[in-house]
Amino acid sequence: MSGGELLRDYEFGSFVAPAPGAISCRPNDGFLCAGLPVPDLAIGAVAAFAASVNRLLEAVGLEPRTWHLDPERIAASYAGDAMMRVGGEPVAGFSALSGFFAAADGWVRTHANYPHHRDRLLAVLDLPTDAGVDALAERISRRGAAQLEDDAAEVGALAVRVRTEQVWQEEQHPERAPLVTSEDGAAGGAPEIPFTDRARPLRGVKVLDLTRVLAGPVAGRSLALLGADVLRVDPPHLAEVLWQHRDTGQGKRSTLIDLASGGGRRQFAALLEDADVLLTGYRPGALDRFGVPDDRPGLVHGRVSAWDPAGPWGRRRGFDSLVQAATGIARIEGNDDRPGALPVQALDHASGYLLAAAVIDALSRRVVDGRGCTVGVVLEHTARWLLGAPGRMSTPPSARVPGPATTVTHGDVLSARPALAEYDDYPFPARPWGKDEPRWA
Repeated sequence: MSGGELLRDYEFGSFVAPAPGAISCRPNDGFLCAGLPVPDLAIGAVAAFAASVNRLLEAVGLEPRTWHLDPERIAASYAGDAMMRVGGEPVAGFSALSGFFAAADGWVRTHANYPHHRDRLLAVLDLPTDAGVDALAERISRRGAAQLEDDAAEVGALAVRVRTEQVWQEEQHPERAPLVTSEDGAAGGAPEIPFTDRARPLRGVKVLDLTRVLAGPVAGRSLALLGADVLRVDPPHLAEVLWQHRDTGQGKRSTLIDLASGGGRRQFAALLEDADVLLTGYRPGALDRFGVPDDRPGLVHGRVSAWDPAGPWGRRRGFDSLVQAATGIARIEGNDDRPGALPVQALDHASGYLLAAAVIDALSRRVVDGRGCTVGVVLEHTARWLLGAPGRMSTPPSARVPGPATTVTHGDVLSARPALAEYDDYPFPARPWGKDEPRWA
């Protein structure tokens, strides 16, 4: 048994019982090796996802499945950006302005993959919008890391000071938190779903996916793998990174709705009225100005955020790479000369599978009592689990690269197969971004 004892100690709330059926795992054989026990987190999160499926099958009177976890398949799924090829060429996981930069008194990690984040970062450094990486590095080298971090947060830019784990604990005073939180919702109003397909047990479940980047989209893609009708909703003024959509958009439909307009809010309200699940990846309170309700009776609401909502950074923007930098992971994975990073965006992917598992567990309970539920994951909490887990290595071996059998090709796109080896592929490749009608299939 591996995967942090297959993450049996994760918490979804008191309603979760031990999973029936069986889950086994092949030996890891060197995939996802790092200073921290990344394989345990990665495999354990996928195991939690599989276990939740068995609980749902049992709740609806179907026979639970036997799952055989393959560390190579899981590693390939977590390394989706590294595995992907478009027209035979690799994709750039990060833009040139995203990365580690030496400040006057330490290091910072920036994130500028989206144009609006790039513009904000350059603005806080008093640089023109066409500035390159050399100009950025030179300007950061003359700034204090802590001051740059604060200045960036004030304008919604993304630059985080690299800390040790001890400094992070002293500054934030983090308390132990469950990997997944849950809060009861109102009963009634949930549509009846037959749940008759063991292979695609979520067939008939309607999911509104308002998430971006990785953790939330991975959760939505995982629900789509099991047959859910997942409709990804994006604002028309914020374009998505195309390769990212091709990876995490598999099995989903994609539409554009402007929640800032009255017509857009009416469109969204109509979709939400019939939805079983709402996935959101915005900072706490970010959707309040649009009047988006999340407490409809019977609704399962899955939330993902970077920072502990109850902590001092609860309303700050964040991404996996920035959480690694702030919490001390980057120091552990680096050396005396430079910070480093985990071999994959493990906090994002693991949190995504955990969120999908929590949503499925909430649907299992809704079968029994008709009650909705709000479940949530926080990248910072996932980082705490990883930092507190046994199995650190001071000099880890190089991580093995998954082989070609872990990939599948559709047209000019080669991408990783699903993490669960029982599925050869997602229901269908990613559809063109934003081109589907805002309606249920």
